[in-house]
Amino acid sequence: MGETDEETATPKPNLPWKLKLFLGAISWVIERSLRPNMTVNRRLINFFDPKIPPSPNPRRGSDSVASSDITVDHSRNLWFRLFNPSPTTSTGSDNGVSGMPIIVFYHGGGFAIGHANSMIVDTAARRLSRELRAIIVSVNYRLAPKHRLPCQYEDGFDVLRFIDEMDTEGLPANADLSRCFLAGESAGGNLAHQVAVRAAEHDFKRVNLLGLIAIQPFFGGEDRVKSEIRFSRGPFLTLDAIDWYWRAFLPEGTDRDHAAVNVFGPNAVDISGLRFPPTLLFIGGCDPLRDRNIMYYEGLKKSGKQVYVVEYPNAVHGFSGFKEIPESCLFLREVKDFMEMQMAKEKV
Repeated sequence: MGETDEETATPKPNLPWKLKLFLGAISWVIERSLRPNMTVNRRLINFFDPKIPPSPNPRRGSDSVASSDITVDHSRNLWFRLFNPSPTTSTGSDNGVSGMPIIVFYHGGGFAIGHANSMIVDTAARRLSRELRAIIVSVNYRLAPKHRLPCQYEDGFDVLRFIDEMDTEGLPANADLSRCFLAGESAGGNLAHQVAVRAAEHDFKRVNLLGLIAIQPFFGGEDRVKSEIRFSRGPFLTLDAIDWYWRAFLPEGTDRDHAAVNVFGPNAVDISGLRFPPTLLFIGGCDPLRDRNIMYYEGLKKSGKQVYVVEYPNAVHGFSGFKEIPESCLFLREVKDFMEMQMAKEKV
């Protein structure tokens, strides 16, 4: 029995017209920056992706967030931007305890675009810190195609290991490493998953991972899925860009069924025996990655892992970073509830 026209028609997300124009402009810039010879026009990208310095002395107020940059490894330009929100005036502390939870955050960009000091990444991390009352460690990892797999995974895990070994003067005094979460958007969600796998086999001194927050994680495979075809033209992430990112990221001679791409595919690594953290998964109904994210949910469940899924039917790829989209505020509430639930379990 064939699909009806209604089933095959591409849904039109209900977005503010200014945001539609902005997303269209960003897509135009990205598509023209990803060259056929597998190089990136960094000059064009940087023109539309301004970098901003940290703000160690922000304006006063309960919503202020201080930030600073901390180097992990000079040789590979590995560093992170740390965000620390001001304590609330009502309690003098947050979450009913003296310390704040830590979220290690990995930005998106197909493993090829974005930096921790990019305006869009800085803004997103600052908002997470302010709204969630958490210390954010926003990782600046190496980018493809100059640096391919496994460079990004190594950088992501090494930052987690680095903060585990930092002395008391390195991290803020209110940082609570016993309540640590991993979070990532798009390619950063893929990276966060891989870091969680590695962390499950590592003995940390102080870091205690309580959860993984996967925001429209970037996964794929050789066979096309329906959402990749239905939303092949974006509005923000296109199928052409998806294919380019994988070619730039993967080692030569491999395809999209590589275990890094198709994590529960034919070459998957069995994680059923690992201490993988509880996962909160966000899915966008108008995202080309929608069906891949559902497959990820099913893979985690089949592996015996605890996973909560939240799908917003109207959400496009990258929705969480745009306050103009109503689902962006709902997203923050879901993350906050998830974190509080996992921290409460830890007290028991």
